[in-house]
Parts: sequence; C-alpha cells; structure tokens
Amino acid sequence: MDATIVSKLQKHYPVLLKEIISVISPQHGGTFIDCTFGQGGYSKKILDFKNTNVIALDRDIESGKIANRLKEKFKDRFIFKNIKFSQLNNLKLKNVNIRGIIFDLGYSFTQIKDPQKGLSFNASGKLNMQLGLNSYSAEDAINKLDEKELERIFKFFGDEKEAKYIARNIIKERSKNKIDTKGLVEIIDKSKKRKNFKVHNATKVFQALRIFVNKEISELIFGLINAVKVLKKGGVLGVVTFHSLEDRIVKYFFKSLSENKSISRYSPFVKQADILFNLIQKKPITPSDEEISKNPPSRSAKFRYVIKKTDFYNFETDIEEQFRNYIEIENYGDKL
Repeated sequence: MDATIVSKLQKHYPVLLKEIISVISPQHGGTFIDCTFGQGGYSKKILDFKNTNVIALDRDIESGKIANRLKEKFKDRFIFKNIKFSQLNNLKLKNVNIRGIIFDLGYSFTQIKDPQKGLSFNASGKLNMQLGLNSYSAEDAINKLDEKELERIFKFFGDEKEAKYIARNIIKERSKNKIDTKGLVEIIDKSKKRKNFKVHNATKVFQALRIFVNKEISELIFGLINAVKVLKKGGVLGVVTFHSLEDRIVKYFFKSLSENKSISRYSPFVKQADILFNLIQKKPITPSDEEISKNPPSRSAKFRYVIKKTDFYNFETDIEEQFRNYIEIENYGDKL
C-alpha cells in the first residue's frame, strides 16, 4: 500500500494534493510524517513551506533514490526511513511536534510497471508482488497454500465471486507445473463463468494476492494505531484509500474513536477522555472532475481525516477484533 497513482504518461500526480495541503495546513509550520513517500509528491509540497520538516517512510527501497535527491535540497528538514509504516512508533518522536500524518495507499506507475515486482497481470515471468521488507512472494502463496486458503484470500481480499473455482483449478495446475504470472492469468480466464469486458478477469485475484503478500490489512490497522500515538493535540491524521476494504477500515477507526466506543486510557488515576478525535466531515473527500480528467486512476480515491482532540498515548480500540477475520487470513503466510 505505498505511493500514489500516476497516469500512463508517467507524469507524477499526487492524488488530492490540493485538498490534503488545505487540511494539514503546512503554512503554519511543524513536522509532518509522509507514511508512503513513493515518488515524493506530498513531501515535496510540504517542504515548499518554510518552518516545515518531513519524516518520510516507505517499505520500497527504490523510493530511497528519490528521497536522496530531496535530502540534498532540504538537508536539515527532511529524513527518509526505509521501514513499514506500521513501525512508525519505533521512531524517536517523543519531543517532536507532529502536526500531520498522511497515508496514501495507492501504487505508483513505476511500481506497477516494474517487472521485478510482478504486480501487473500484463507482466511475464515469476509472480512476486513484494513491495519491500517481505517474507514471501505471490509465487510462494499460489504454489504452496491449500485450496481453502487460496479461496478465502481471493474472496475476502478481492471480492472474487469465482474464488472457489479459481482456487480449485490452481491446485490442479500446480500439480503439473509451477505457476507463473502468465499461467495464473490463464487459469483465471478458464475459471471465470461470466466475462467482464470492462475489467480484466485477473484484476480481483491480483489485488487479493498483493494485499496478502504485503499484509496490507494488518499494516494499515497497526499503522493507524501507531500514528495516533505519535500525533500531537490538534494534529491531523489523513488517509487516501483506493478500494472498499481499505476505506471500510479507515472509516470504522475514525468513527469509533470520534464517538463513545473507544476510550483513552492514561492510567487508573487520570480522568479518561470519551472522544479522542474531531471528525470534521463524515463523507470522504474525492477528486474533482478536473483531477480525474488529468489522472483517471484517481477516480477511486477517497480521503478521510480526523483531528486529534487531546494528547494521549495509550488508548483502547476494537479495530483488531472488528477485522480479525482478515488478519487471520493474512496469517496464512506465517507458514510460507
């Protein structure tokens, strides 16, 4: 879940950039965390404002090359860390004034087109889909997990209606040959009863595998939890999502901590706060028609944000329990 979407022209378009800058207000200064640095669109714009600092994170080591160029220009104001954003609580930020934390859960054109990453169903060769700091690949999953496990990955992470038949045919085919990208696409085509001429047959399965390989659900959940811990009072936490499962997680997390469902817990001797966030608007911000015309893939983007009401570190949330089913499916990878 790194970086942002760019068009086929390979021009970099940070999605909803104007709207995000308006919400986080870097003109007032402070330190901001760009949790999905990618090609650096958000970080560059924030650093255009004086008295700002950016801590950028990305699990993809390739992003470090772009980050190095930005570091040359903003030596004292920019830091890059090649870590997963779920680990941002490991940064030493106790006395840092964190005014905004941004997640952009899309993918860049360069990532999708990189044959080594194997994210695209139009690619050839090995199934990979590792975005960095991974323990296993899509090839491992397809060739080693059992039929029921594959079915659940395709069904719950890709909303694939033919998940059962695709999983069954994968098991049959891999008994004869190791499955690569081209082979998987062929299996999916043969398994689909109903053809969709608007969307490629392999889209949902490839999305599901990408989510599984990169543990995107647990990464997002723990990324959100740890972001809340390091954000300061009055700071903004914002997330750009691109598919319904991501958006459902973010929406639930923001809403539950903006109502009387999850309680801040300093200690047994300190008064507890009932509401941790200000949820300014319930509906997400979406791209304008003008932005979509320039960058069509941005049409599925949704931006949600909250403002932290008070300083707190420890707090209770039931988000893990709410989405435990998805985390359990991700845990199939522990045996690979």
